[in-house]
Amino acid sequence: MSLYTPPSFALSDQEQQGRLIRDYPFATFITSLAGAEPHISHLPLLLEADGSLSGHLARANPHWQAFAEGETVAVFHGPHAYVSPRWYVHPEREVPTWNYAVVHVHGRPELDEDAGFKLDLLDRSSAAFEPAVGGWTRQLDAARQNALLDAIVAFRLRPSRIEGKCKINQNKTPADRAQVAAQLRASAHPELLTMAAWMEALDVR
Repeated sequence: MSLYTPPSFALSDQEQQGRLIRDYPFATFITSLAGAEPHISHLPLLLEADGSLSGHLARANPHWQAFAEGETVAVFHGPHAYVSPRWYVHPEREVPTWNYAVVHVHGRPELDEDAGFKLDLLDRSSAAFEPAVGGWTRQLDAARQNALLDAIVAFRLRPSRIEGKCKINQNKTPADRAQVAAQLRASAHPELLTMAAWMEALDVR
């Protein structure tokens, strides 16, 4: 499973890859099996300090049973936006396109059934995703907590390969990029504003 990436669109900087994963942690998790349909799940993943990814699946989900049988890739979808030909300097020469940024993390997930690991993972996940004000803290009794921990399977994926792609008009002129970014910023849509910021950051490097 490889990502088609023209050289001008490659996102190879590890800091930028990590930023995208942290900002867009809800991944499409795919395990391919020879001669069978792939397993696909959607779940949040934590990027650890060593570059690995941690997460969990419901034990009832058969996906985790395929980890040892095939290759797995976590697909992180970053900001994206439709780009109209009208936004370029010479619109008569252009066609519609879509700007986007993604990161694919490949590897074989390793299961960890330790209750302490699971509990720590869940606590760190809630700390990462809860609102800064009025966050949630765990108040489960021991029996309920143990039952819920038994109902999930935790894992860590250590990357064997990471691919990043950031297609944000790098193949256009600075004037074209500036006009596209201005149109995106004028929309006031949060996702489009983020894409405009990515484009503007590219132009100051």
